Amino acid sequence: MASNKELFEALRLLEKEKGIPVEYMITQIKRAIITACRNLYGGNENVEIKMDPEKSTFSVKLLKTVVEEVEDENYEISLEDAMVISKRAAVGKEVGIPLEPKQFGRIAVQTARSVIRQGIRDGEKDQMLVEFQSKSQEIATATVERVDPVTGNATLKFGNAVTVLPKSEQIEGDVLREGGTIKVYVAGVRETERGPKAIISRTHPDFVKRLFEKEVPEIYDGIVEIKSISREAGSRTKMAVTSEDGEIDAVGACIGTRGARVNAIVDELGGEKIDIVLYDDDPTKFIAAALSPANVLSVELAEDGTKACKATVPDGQLSLAIGNKGQNVRLAAKLTGYKIDIRPESGFWGEDTEEDKDTDDDKDTVATD
Repeated sequence: MASNKELFEALRLLEKEKGIPVEYMITQIKRAIITACRNLYGGNENVEIKMDPEKSTFSVKLLKTVVEEVEDENYEISLEDAMVISKRAAVGKEVGIPLEPKQFGRIAVQTARSVIRQGIRDGEKDQMLVEFQSKSQEIATATVERVDPVTGNATLKFGNAVTVLPKSEQIEGDVLREGGTIKVYVAGVRETERGPKAIISRTHPDFVKRLFEKEVPEIYDGIVEIKSISREAGSRTKMAVTSEDGEIDAVGACIGTRGARVNAIVDELGGEKIDIVLYDDDPTKFIAAALSPANVLSVELAEDGTKACKATVPDGQLSLAIGNKGQNVRLAAKLTGYKIDIRPESGFWGEDTEEDKDTDDDKDTVATD
């Protein structure tokens, strides 16, 4: 076997830089050699290839059948010629004819290069797919490689994998700097013609959920459960939590001592407000909690059994219950799954304050999923 240290050193360098296993690349090289032999030797692809990375040795032999009279020199070899290669040669048996790389010619070299390049690309795609799938539905920390000055889309790198965080999936106020790091939620992985693509987001509700799982041990351990989340990224999130352990304050666990836990998440989200409410199997109690920070006097469920209700609040808290541009009631509806109609205690719409006048457009609006 001929020594080929440079070849194997190059493969090991590719493994280190690209993360492509040497064994994978050797498989691609073998395929390239078989293809080259098939083209050069009339379709004969009966090739014996031995590659040993540890010893840096590499040999190729084209196998031909020993015959008394050669009719097809691509597949057959005379006994006389075979005996020169191996003293054990006999008619009907095969012998391996050693090939030198230069014997492949220009076409063989080009074919090998092409297949190896494709193999490397396929290997990179496979590595990216594995990288993305291992992070699917989890939070990942990525490095910002580039931010498009026109679209605002950011190219991010996870290990050896690269994907794009669209501007639409960034939180308003996010400042992304090239070379900096950022946390994102990997919502899923999609196969494209150019290879696997990770669907990443910072606006997805599950981004907040995973942040709480990391920040609150009781959630990670399953002592506190997140029942539902509704979110308008960059502005406000509502999250309902509960615990089967009666001694555990589920809401307090999420907030943390002096708000330390929730504040760490608020900082990650660029100041996004987070309302944490207690889930209740009784929908009237759950809906009342979901409309926090407003004080709800009563909740009346629809008599026809549909997921709709009327919530009554003090006249002075009407605008608080509805929220700016209807946001509070809208998020409460998404959180509970109920269509919510807000009514003032007096039974009449209208407030004396300027803020209440601003919500007039929302007063007949109910929020749904």
